[in-house]
Amino acid sequence: PKTVRTEVPVFRAKASYGLTAAQVSERFDAGWANTPVEPPGKTVGQIVSDNVFTYFNMIFMILALCVIAVGSWQNLMFMFVVIVNTVIGIAQELKAKITLDKLILLSEPNCTVIRSGREQTIAVSDTVRDDIVLFSAGNEIFADAVVVEGSCAANEALITGEAHDEEKNPGDSLLSGSFLAAGSCLARLTHVGADSYASQLTIKAREQKPPQESEMMRSLGKLVKVIGILIIPLGLFMAFKEIYILEASVKDGILATVASLVGMIPEGLYLLTTLALLAGVLRLSKQKTLVKEVATIESLARADVLCVDKTGTITSEEMQVEELVPLCPERYNPDDLALVIQEYLASQKADNATLKAIRDHFGSKGDRIPQKILPFSSSRKYGAVSFFDDESYVLGAPDVILAERYYEVQDLVEESLEHGNRILLLSHYDRKLGEGGLESEGLLPLALIALKNKIRPAAAETFSFFRDEGVDIKVISGDNALAVSKIAESVGIENAGRYIDARSLSSDEEIERAILSHTVIGRVSPEQKQK
Repeated sequence: PKTVRTEVPVFRAKASYGLTAAQVSERFDAGWANTPVEPPGKTVGQIVSDNVFTYFNMIFMILALCVIAVGSWQNLMFMFVVIVNTVIGIAQELKAKITLDKLILLSEPNCTVIRSGREQTIAVSDTVRDDIVLFSAGNEIFADAVVVEGSCAANEALITGEAHDEEKNPGDSLLSGSFLAAGSCLARLTHVGADSYASQLTIKAREQKPPQESEMMRSLGKLVKVIGILIIPLGLFMAFKEIYILEASVKDGILATVASLVGMIPEGLYLLTTLALLAGVLRLSKQKTLVKEVATIESLARADVLCVDKTGTITSEEMQVEELVPLCPERYNPDDLALVIQEYLASQKADNATLKAIRDHFGSKGDRIPQKILPFSSSRKYGAVSFFDDESYVLGAPDVILAERYYEVQDLVEESLEHGNRILLLSHYDRKLGEGGLESEGLLPLALIALKNKIRPAAAETFSFFRDEGVDIKVISGDNALAVSKIAESVGIENAGRYIDARSLSSDEEIERAILSHTVIGRVSPEQKQK
């Protein structure tokens, strides 16, 4: 049921005090509680109804009623197939529902809120809009919020697909569905319940059209519908013939007619199909995979394209520094570069796989206090730190940072990309650091840092299996397209040399054409990944 809400003004409570009991009660009564949105799924009644009241079952139920009407209960054996087929479908879907419900119950989290100046531990469903919540490393962001005190690093991989952590400071937003990778903060809830980002995704998923039936079940359904239409006049004619022409009794005439009609319906084929799909469900269950509906086994078997990311699928998140390539040795020798990198890392609170690898290689220390910090952003593709108005350092994607000046380092970058490395550019910036982007004239490229993800041990074998099964692989990544292409080639993904930079795709039509004609799509933004 839709939550009925009455307007309550937004209240920006002090982080140290939070809401009062009266304010919490007011928001509960007005419908501003963090009531969870039920995920798309069937109720027990819907599961039973969908499996019992099928066109196939209706035909047999009508025939069964005819047999019951003449009192010949012993001739209802043909209903055995119908009952078995229905029970299998209901049992599998109920098992999946019960398992999912248990998982939801076990994972129902608590949180720490500040109310009336005291910390309280409550269920997340008992929070309300404007509550002050304490989030620590490892906590899931259960509702949209804005940081009011402290700083942290939020991992938004489940939302954007990017494995990088985003640094969050007072005034920055936290999206529901993300979680804190490091640090802690006090945040004020801004969108709760159905209004939160994660809930909106759930609602959109519920509003989407239900998945179509698999080809095999759809073909069987069409066959049964055609037969169901034909047997109506045919059944009437046969009953007329038995009773009025052959002068059989009404009971014998109806039984003979039902027996003939049952033989025309491929009930055995229906049962055989269900049992075959059930065998697939059992095989997947041994691999710790839960199947919600039996028919999805065929949908899985008919999949001919698999879209994957690079990090976490082809490669592990663990990275290591391969080399440091100085670009301005007359001004910055390797020791100077190491010091700059250490100071940059000391200013960055986020600790994603990339920064961790660089920190492990160079260390992290710095005595200077930065004036401004731009944490790495998956949309910006770089991070920066400023010590003075004319001394800032930028670390990120070379082609993004240098833009039209990328040609200055392009040969060196592409040579390293050929080996499947990930390349970061460290650059000095002599302009005032702001949110509006970088002025290329103020950049002095200092060094290239080459990193490499470790290939997952089973990656080549996995993609070989899909190739043998006739499944095309599409790699969609936020990293450089050439680097991703070389890594994809190393694990045997076919046509990995057909790659494209997603920044050149400006419309949905161009994205669709690129997906169809290329195997690797690099520099994909979070928004493009959602499309």
